[in-house]
Amino acid sequence: MSLSEYILKTALSVLLLVPQGLSAQNAGNLQPVSDTAKAGPKASSHALYSGGGYGSNMIYLGSTISQDHPYGYGSVSYGFKNELFASVSAVHLSGTNPFLAFYIGSLSYSHPFNDWFDISAGAYRYQVDPSLTDTLFNSFTFGDVTLGFDWKLIYTKISAGGLFSDINRPFFQVRNSRYFQTPEFLRGKANFSFDPYVNLLAGTITEVESTSETSYYYSVSSPYRKWRNKGHGSSTTTTFSYTDRFGLLEIDLGIPVAFNTDFMTIEAEPSYVIPLYNDTYYPGAKGFIFQLSLFFRIF
Repeated sequence: MSLSEYILKTALSVLLLVPQGLSAQNAGNLQPVSDTAKAGPKASSHALYSGGGYGSNMIYLGSTISQDHPYGYGSVSYGFKNELFASVSAVHLSGTNPFLAFYIGSLSYSHPFNDWFDISAGAYRYQVDPSLTDTLFNSFTFGDVTLGFDWKLIYTKISAGGLFSDINRPFFQVRNSRYFQTPEFLRGKANFSFDPYVNLLAGTITEVESTSETSYYYSVSSPYRKWRNKGHGSSTTTTFSYTDRFGLLEIDLGIPVAFNTDFMTIEAEPSYVIPLYNDTYYPGAKGFIFQLSLFFRIF
């Protein structure tokens, strides 16, 4: 695998802006050190990527931040020495005004220590249009640190992070994947790759009880969404109690399939989300989700 192809695969993870942290290896079988050695002194330290995509629903930290609407996005990313990446994306939600509902910025760093262990860290900012904070979410910042372990048969990423908004929340996730690819074709310039994964997400859940003479409500609050008073009834005396606990939020299963060349990647990712908490008012995301992405390396 050429260095440019490897860098493009790594940049794809940045452009998608899923805050699980960048790993030095997108899959257990990749060997970035030997790729760099084979590339020789002509390999550039700088890279610029552009791309866009479509998704049926945007899930983040156990909740839908697109309000179950399809979305499209455009993105630009800069990479330095295949370790430091900066990226900016603009997101449009179907049926939502203004046209660009929110923006996402990220800065991440990854470093491989050997062929079986790497570490990465990232900071991500989700900036929503002020007119949509009541219907979508509050703007927030997320940071995480990720350890990557290549067990040969599977590649494991263990991430710990925190969400910083009106209320700060810790999160933890474990992702196991198994990367493989077809033999190269088109004179060794293209291949298909597959990266099936299982991801387990845990985080802080806020249990809210609202009681009055006529109503009782129990809920789980979304971490980046303004709290709504869900109590109802005619009574003027309502008492709210809040209890935070750390628990499982969801399990994700997916199989990204990509067509890769030295300068372009087209990826389709069907996945299935299984919520592990119950909220009758704002139910967790559940079911099939589809994403389609196209990215080009500019230089």
